[in-house]
Amino acid sequence: MDFQTARQSILNQTVNLQPDQQPFIHCLRQGQPPIPGQVTTLLLALRVVGEALRQEPTLDRTLAHAFFVLTYESRNLYQRHHQAGHEWPPLLDEDLDRIAKAVRDILADAA
Repeated sequence: MDFQTARQSILNQTVNLQPDQQPFIHCLRQGQPPIPGQVTTLLLALRVVGEALRQEPTLDRTLAHAFFVLTYESRNLYQRHHQAGHEWPPLLDEDLDRIAKAVRDILADAA
């Protein structure tokens, strides 16, 4: 996966929502678990983007917004549905932590 593909994959799962797809954030907003493979693809895309952006002094706003959705909004949606009694897949909580760590690592290198 190259940088542009990875970047577009992240955007498509968070902020560039297509009506004929089931993006990661849409699933969580609906109280549904991510489609199998979405988290793995996101983590791979984050790794590729992180490597490409290493030592970059700035990030574009759209990508920063996608990072916000991946970390803050996804965690809030998980918590809200969990508190309402929704049963999530057992590893989703850990997956959200892995996503947040990957984003933190990208931002730490970009700073």
